[in-house]
This record gives sequence, structure tokens and C-alpha cells, in this order.
Amino acid sequence: MKHRRIPKRRAALAGGAVVALLGAAVTFQTANASDDVPRPEAKVLSAVAAGNLASSLDARLGDGDTAGAYYDAESRTLVVNVVDEAAADTVRRAGGEARIVEHSLVELKSARETLKDRATIPGTSWAVDPVTNKVVVTADRTVKGASWEKLTQVVKGLGGKAELKRAAGTFTPFVAGGDAIHTGGGRCSLGFNVVKDGRPHFLTAGHCGDTGSTWSDTQGGEPVGTMADSQFPGNDFALVKYDREVEHPSAVNLYGGGTQQITRAADATVGMKVTRSGSTTQVHDGEVTGLDATVNYGNGQVVEGLIQTTVCAEPGDSGGSLFSGDAAVGLTSGGSGDCTSGGVTFFQPVTEALAEYGAQIG
Repeated sequence: MKHRRIPKRRAALAGGAVVALLGAAVTFQTANASDDVPRPEAKVLSAVAAGNLASSLDARLGDGDTAGAYYDAESRTLVVNVVDEAAADTVRRAGGEARIVEHSLVELKSARETLKDRATIPGTSWAVDPVTNKVVVTADRTVKGASWEKLTQVVKGLGGKAELKRAAGTFTPFVAGGDAIHTGGGRCSLGFNVVKDGRPHFLTAGHCGDTGSTWSDTQGGEPVGTMADSQFPGNDFALVKYDREVEHPSAVNLYGGGTQQITRAADATVGMKVTRSGSTTQVHDGEVTGLDATVNYGNGQVVEGLIQTTVCAEPGDSGGSLFSGDAAVGLTSGGSGDCTSGGVTFFQPVTEALAEYGAQIG
């Protein structure tokens, strides 16, 4: 298929078409008690297909029998943490690789609740890491003195269910954010174009602006859309309705590398290789390291349910597109560090925003 190259200015309004996600089909065979029957081999899967399989198994097994899953990019298999052989057998028959671990998802979620109750400190985040089977707590450089001591003691009290790490820089929303969109004196990035009730809209970060704010694709230019809804803190997504006719292709600007067509939306999976496009630092790659992350940006700005990654970002990249191949994955929220020294960056899941607004990418 030949794709039309999109001029940089218009690529600011690039998004992608979405198809409804379908849970991976799972066929369960009758268990054979004989030890001579070989175990099923794990299926070779794409990262997106692995995410679908993980969602299907989560629904079947429940939090008491599982403890998260991650994508092994080298073997291209889904590794699912389980607490007993019965659950492991279910995973293997569905095409995943079972890994028996110490802590169930129920225990890890309990640890998260303890952190929420006893250690809600600005400059901190936490997310379940299925690779280590722990809740990884991260503190930025502003957490020190009594706050650091308190956080250390709470994590220590959780025993082997949590570990504490330091992040470079300070956790902040990247307020300023593929190509630039502007409102007043602020700048963010457009995430993905969507269709709601038959009308064109686009998604960006909720912290970029308030409901009713107007947005342009050039600094000081005529507005092209009005923010119909903005959700931040708690979530970090917003919906802008186009007010006039502009190009809104199903693609993301790759800044000198053409465009990436977007044909669907997908949930992130730990281990998934992802790419981010933003107006300040343009295109950078990385990996998903955590799901359902909670981050405290300070001043009461706590956001939950985020994707944690190793992708770098800087102010000006907010709202920009996170994608894996042709699948839309997230909207840039915030983090610490920069694209020189690296850091931690968090993204709002696209699928949650789509579900909230009853929209489809396109």
C-alpha cells in the first residue's frame, strides 16, 4: 500500500484508525493425568497478541491465581506469573509460558494500597513489575529527609513484596507536547485522531488544558478545535473537537522518517517495544516496564492507571503519541529526566480514553 507523505504542519494532526480489541481465542483441552503427555509449547506471538492473551487469561484465572504477565521479546512469548500448578496448566494450554512466583496479584495490590494509605508523597510512583514479582516504588530527587525516611520504612515493612528505587530529575507533567498544538501561551502534542458520534476529534493529555480551551496547529494561528472534555488529575486525557476542516490522517509524524500508519488501538504489555513522537524531542524508542502505575506529581496531582516506560520525553511532548507498530498505545503524561540522560516516562492508556469517550481512532 502506498502512503501519501504528510507535510509536517498537517502531520501535527496525525492519529490512527482503531479496531475493537478482541480477547485472544483460547482453547482448553481435557487434562490428561499421565506424566508422559508433553507440555504444550508456548505460542510465538506479537506484542499486541500477547497483550490480548494476557487479558483473556486474567479474566479466566483471577487475581488470586496470577501475578501479572510480561512479553519476552527475544522468544516472542507471553510469560504469565502464577502461584500454583493448576493455574500454570491453564496458562500453558492457552499458549503462554507459565512461571510460578511467590506473590499473587492480590498480595501485590494490597502492597499498593499500603503505599497509598501510608506513603502518598509528592515525587513518588509505584507500579507492579511482573519480572521481579514486586511493586517497584520510585522516588525522584525531591524526596529526601523525613519523606525519604518514611518511604523507606513503609517499603521495608512490605518485605519482599516491594523495592525502592531512585529516579533522575523530578516527576512533572510535561506541560508544554507527534507535532505541536497550541492554546494561548501553552504547547502540547496531538496524540491520535478519533471519531466520536460521527464527528472528527483528537485525543491529547488532560493536563494540557481545560474544557472549553481552543487549540491551533500553529502558534498564534486560527483555532482548529475546542477541548470538549479534560480529565486531570486522576486520569490524564482530553478530547478536542475539530471546529473547522483540516487534514486528520490516520498516521503519526516520524519527523524526517515519513509517517507511521495507525490501524488499531492496543493495551500495553510489560516488555513491549514502543515508540513515542512529540514536538520537543521528536521520535524516541523504549520499552514498557510497568502497568497500572500511580504517580504523584505534587500539588495534589496524583494520576493512576498509567503505563511506565523507559522512553525519554521532555516538556513540550505532552499528549504525544505512544505506539507499537501500527497500534496506538498511549498519550504522553509526564516523568523525570530528559532525552540526554534518560529517565522514566508515564503514559495514559489510549484504550481507557477511547472507552470513556465512546470514540474510535481514525
